[in-house]
Amino acid sequence: MLNIKNNSSGFFDLQVNGYAGIDFNQNDVNRDDLHKACVRLKKDGVKGILATLITANIEDMKIRLRQIAQARESDPLVKDIIYGFHIEGPFLSPKPGYCGSHPTDLMMSANTDVMNELLEAANGLTRIVTLAPELDNKNSLIKMLTDKGIVVSAGHCNPTFDELRGAIDSGLTMYTHFGNGCPNSLPRHDNILQRVLSVRDKLWITFIADGIHIPFFALKNYLTLVGMEHSIIITDAISGAGAKPGIYKIGNMEIEIGIDRIVREIGKPSLAGSAVAMITSKQNLIEHVRLNEQQVEQLTCTNPKRAIGLIGSK
Repeated sequence: MLNIKNNSSGFFDLQVNGYAGIDFNQNDVNRDDLHKACVRLKKDGVKGILATLITANIEDMKIRLRQIAQARESDPLVKDIIYGFHIEGPFLSPKPGYCGSHPTDLMMSANTDVMNELLEAANGLTRIVTLAPELDNKNSLIKMLTDKGIVVSAGHCNPTFDELRGAIDSGLTMYTHFGNGCPNSLPRHDNILQRVLSVRDKLWITFIADGIHIPFFALKNYLTLVGMEHSIIITDAISGAGAKPGIYKIGNMEIEIGIDRIVREIGKPSLAGSAVAMITSKQNLIEHVRLNEQQVEQLTCTNPKRAIGLIGSK
């Protein structure tokens, strides 16, 4: 086993649903909960995160956004670690395989009025919104978010090639957890993975490096094809990340983390986030993907911050 140290400047994770037993997707999440999660994140070498809110009842999503935004204002550590929000849903594809573990009955087509309600609840802290481009009529929501300086990412989606290019022309700049949020079986050539790879020079593409969501040999292939300049490592961590195997929650779902660290909704085969920490992701990238320290730093720190405008472009 290699002696893996934290990145010198600290990891920056664009997709964290919860950590150390704390689920960010609960209406009663409070300052003490968030402080506990942030203490553990800092201990694990994480400099900053985007707290990720997934598809739920809109009123519940607004409550959760407000709770976290308010906690930031009253706790210096929470404010230091949680830089803002990544809103993943509810404008995602409800089709089997693409919906992932998001509740399909709460998904909807892109709606600027609903989005504005969520943005107001987030108190100006929204940094990324993941949506399905094919559900955004005339790319109206993409254009609105882009005009507000918010990064728009495609995910849990199946746009045609023309729809994807149109979304990019309207401001889409990212793709969320590539290789996931899609069915296990896809058409041989014309599928969402191939479409995204064909426009890889136009997008930041995020990957989960736990060896579960993407086998390491495939991750190596994807990183080689996309390139270090456009790739980002995220965890998509849920409350069980940094915690023991057992039963946890994300929103209204009960999920189970086995001793193999695989996260599944109880009774279902599909993955439901990850239990990986960034320090483990770094170890995986060095040991299994054969990246060097500088490359890992770029994927886990520099590129994530650059993607949301915390540091300038080259």
